[in-house]
Amino acid sequence: MTPPPSPSPSQALRIAYSPCPNDTFVFHAWAHGLVPGAPPLDVTLADIHLTNGMAERGELDVLKVSYAVLPYVLDRYALLPCGGALGRACGPLVLTAAAQNPVDLAGRTVAVPSERSTAYLLFRLWAATEVPGGVGEVVVMPFHEIMPAVRDGKVDAGLVIHEARFTYQGYGLHCVADMGEHWEAVTGLPIPLGAIVARRALGAETLHALADAARASVRMAWADPEASRAYVAEHAQEMDPAVAEQHIGLYVNEFTADLGEDGYAAVRGLLTRAAAEGLVPPLAPGALAFP
Repeated sequence: MTPPPSPSPSQALRIAYSPCPNDTFVFHAWAHGLVPGAPPLDVTLADIHLTNGMAERGELDVLKVSYAVLPYVLDRYALLPCGGALGRACGPLVLTAAAQNPVDLAGRTVAVPSERSTAYLLFRLWAATEVPGGVGEVVVMPFHEIMPAVRDGKVDAGLVIHEARFTYQGYGLHCVADMGEHWEAVTGLPIPLGAIVARRALGAETLHALADAARASVRMAWADPEASRAYVAEHAQEMDPAVAEQHIGLYVNEFTADLGEDGYAAVRGLLTRAAAEGLVPPLAPGALAFP
């Protein structure tokens, strides 16, 4: 598919990010024209498995995607050094209906939200060392269906992300493994989850303007959290406000404002390890460099 032409500087840039509280919190100021001098935006809200597909098809100018998708899109998109989601103690969890100690998932059926997700890469890297017999069938299902499926015995285990960290006990489920804990223990690095990418064809000047706008937007959100509250609540899919606050506190942090050395090391580490396991194509030299 031939990508659409680059917009002129006066046109709104087409951006897609998720309705999750961390994204609406981060982009509220920018999306509402509150960041002085920032490029205007034409916003689409879509779950990340949809934005991943948009990026692979080259459909929009700026997108929030899983870091797992970068090897498939970095020929067309540049990784912005800010705006995304990395952190510590915020990784995906493996849940079961009964406590299992030690974890025994050999030959078991595991539900995952996507095979093109960072959560899935972290899960596969964990399983490579912690499940010697290998897991059985991997079933892809919508995120909101995973915990009920585990609870009802439709699958043996589920890989969950985001606010499920705060709600899984309400389903009577047990956390038997934390992918983030494993990643941090092995690497000492933060957990890379979601990235912001922008089309390289926009040019270096515009890409830098986008990065500046993303940084300004998140800093404005931190400075006045009340300003974004209605926008976050509007798109939080009936999430409890307290859970939304926890979600934002966990996923919006110093790495959102700037990846920094540790952030870039985490991204390189994830994709290099995943490529060594045959999970993603290897990165080209310099692919992560910001123009």
